[in-house]
Amino acid sequence: MSDLYKVDSYMVRQKVLKLLGAEFHIYSDDSMQQLIGYSKQKALKLKEDIRVYTDEDKNTELICIKARSVIDFGAGYDITDSQTGEAICCFKREGLKSMLRDSWKVLDTSGNQIGKISEDSGLLVLVRRFVPFADLLIPQKFVLSVSGAGKVNFTQRMNPVVNKLFINNVQSSGLDPRLILAAAMLLSAIEGSD
Repeated sequence: MSDLYKVDSYMVRQKVLKLLGAEFHIYSDDSMQQLIGYSKQKALKLKEDIRVYTDEDKNTELICIKARSVIDFGAGYDITDSQTGEAICCFKREGLKSMLRDSWKVLDTSGNQIGKISEDSGLLVLVRRFVPFADLLIPQKFVLSVSGAGKVNFTQRMNPVVNKLFINNVQSSGLDPRLILAAAMLLSAIEGSD
């Protein structure tokens, strides 16, 4: 089992000033001393295909996140365990609802909604969207909740050079850590690029 699935909190770090594609380094804490995961998002792809590895060498792939369609406002992303080939879940962006407040449905492998990811306070969302540079001062927060389990908190801190997403309550939530990792990567790669 990967170290990424054993920690209760971690951080996804992305350099903003990268010309082509995006790289995500996942650390066991904010001291950035222990790298426990890595992902590279290819530039100019019409259909997202995000892979998460244990390190930069990309020898061990953990999960695969694939968009169901090409450029879709209400896109669905299938999550698969790369080690076993097991389908884990699907995240579906709530198109129109996400215009004002980012929102995702969590669907099981049969397409039934089992949870959601939602952005924090509507007022803070409006301030971040319409007040220049407010997103640098007011962190974006998300909550992942799944029926019959606890909640996981995501806090995205942005600056002109580096975006950081902090994930808390991984182990204590009782949720599948692969589902949490996939949510973290989507929030970093998709919401972080908006």
